[in-house]
Amino acid sequence: MFHAASPSPHVQQDQNNQDKSDIQNKQHESGDRSQNRPKQRDSFFDNAKYLAIVLVAVAHSWEPLKGDSRILQGVYMVVYAFHMPAFVIISGFFSRSFDARPDRLKRLVTGVLVPYVLFETAYPLFRRVVDHAPDQEISLLDPWYLTWFLCALFIWRLTTPIWKLVRHPLPVALGVAALASVTPAIGDDLDLQRVLQFLPFFVLGLCLKPEHFRLVRRRSVRIAAVPVFAFALAFGWWAVPRMNAAWLYHRDAAQELAAPWWAGPVMQLALFGCSLVLTACFFAWVPGRRLWFTALGAGTLYGYLLHGFLIKAGEYRGWFEHTWLHRPLGEILVSVLAAAAVTLLCTPPVQRVFRFAMEPTMAWAFKRDAAEVARERVKVGA
Repeated sequence: MFHAASPSPHVQQDQNNQDKSDIQNKQHESGDRSQNRPKQRDSFFDNAKYLAIVLVAVAHSWEPLKGDSRILQGVYMVVYAFHMPAFVIISGFFSRSFDARPDRLKRLVTGVLVPYVLFETAYPLFRRVVDHAPDQEISLLDPWYLTWFLCALFIWRLTTPIWKLVRHPLPVALGVAALASVTPAIGDDLDLQRVLQFLPFFVLGLCLKPEHFRLVRRRSVRIAAVPVFAFALAFGWWAVPRMNAAWLYHRDAAQELAAPWWAGPVMQLALFGCSLVLTACFFAWVPGRRLWFTALGAGTLYGYLLHGFLIKAGEYRGWFEHTWLHRPLGEILVSVLAAAAVTLLCTPPVQRVFRFAMEPTMAWAFKRDAAEVARERVKVGA
């Protein structure tokens, strides 16, 4: 769910600190242009990433439970309508400066591609051991569970220079998503349905500027978000027996959901509009000041990729089968535990332990950039 994927992230740092220097951390000149004050992260985006990843983990914990509660199913549908779109929009926003420069391509490989390969291998191996499923295949072409976001982010970010050239990128991206929704022949390779159907949110993030986020954080929008979410929850409850929740996953064409082909573009546009409204309301409620969880926003890729092992372990071992967990208090307890677990997985100690997989330096794998070598020579000469 996110980044993700982003998802995510010092955590990739959106992804891999790549754009932290260009967007999130503002440099302040003080007299001499060669000297800058320490960079500061924008608390709003760290808060948004943390809260979004908590929603991702909690929603995943509801999947084994929601079949017994219409209310929980309705809330699940509402959360699924905006939690990944919010994460994808933030990922797009922090990809605005991507220009295929060698150092950024390296960070894309080390912060997105390498984690994808490692976790795409780790999850099937985990199932083989914990679920006693020796026949579970390992395939780098068929993203497994959460890894689709890394695959999508890699593709989206590589195409960023193209979207920056297009005159009207968002309408074009919506057209691509609509066409994907009527093309079942795309298949499961690289989870391209999700890549293409979530593409408009990434492109929207590329088009946004900091002032757009400030607009949705006005007091009037925060107040308006209350009735909007109330209506969304009521509509979600109503829609449970009437709508296939699989539309919200954006991983299938209309024909694969037993719908006529024209339903694909219609649902794509309708869900994009609904998701955009709910995402704006979510951003309106995100605090802009530094809070106790703000620093955890730098570790959301860790929380995203690691919490899946806990959810899958629970499914494999039957933890969710206890009857009392399928009652309101049990559902609340599971939600709290999922939020607490993903919070711990975003902490610095966990980041230090798993940095080898999430943010490997891999200096041995790349040639040194000629410009970097030249800069070092200038420094030595000076």
